[in-house]
Amino acid sequence: MPLERALSKLGLASRTQARKLIEEGRVQVRGVVVRDPQRPVVPEGLQLHIDQAQTPLNTLILFAYNKPRGLLVTRDDPQGRPTIYDELGEKGQGVQAVGRLDQATSGLLLLTNDTQLANRLLDPQFGVPRRYLVEIKGQATPELRSKLVAGVLDEGQRLAADYVEIKKVSRRESQLLLELREGKNREVRRLCAACGHPVQRLLRLAYGPILLGNLQPGQTRGEDIDAVRQWLQSRSST
Repeated sequence: MPLERALSKLGLASRTQARKLIEEGRVQVRGVVVRDPQRPVVPEGLQLHIDQAQTPLNTLILFAYNKPRGLLVTRDDPQGRPTIYDELGEKGQGVQAVGRLDQATSGLLLLTNDTQLANRLLDPQFGVPRRYLVEIKGQATPELRSKLVAGVLDEGQRLAADYVEIKKVSRRESQLLLELREGKNREVRRLCAACGHPVQRLLRLAYGPILLGNLQPGQTRGEDIDAVRQWLQSRSST
């Protein structure tokens, strides 16, 4: 991919910042200054220096983060709203989020500097399950469960849950356990709203083999990147 995009994907700078760094001659690839932002590179194992300082790219890492509500999953926000990278500080350098959680959603978010792994985790071909605890407005019924699984059309896309379990029910609000496998933009919120039950709270509990567990809001936990690769491999071979 282009060098400017690689810097952005690795979480080292925004695309605009990366282009500026490269054009100013502040980026070295394998010890050689590169001034072309479109120079093709392979991010994995990239020997990269910015301002002579080696970036932490030689070791591939994966960690889980319990994203609090109110944070954006982006490196730069034009409106100056708080982001996960503001909160993560140095831990957020050199890593990218695997997909996104919207500002009002909390829970499990994976971050890695292995762009190939991130792409595979996001690829619909692998059907990586994402599990959510969802608080919806109104009373959940067996009919609602059937509708969520059958799916609806919204903005030209078919939205559907692979698994739905009704956990708690009252007239004012209900709690569901939902599992999806495609990761369309704001899919849970759009699906529930289209079925007449807007989401009031949304917490991601699991992404593939990785569980939120007892990880507290704002905390991180290292994950076994080789185990996740093997898990993906087992899915591709079945």
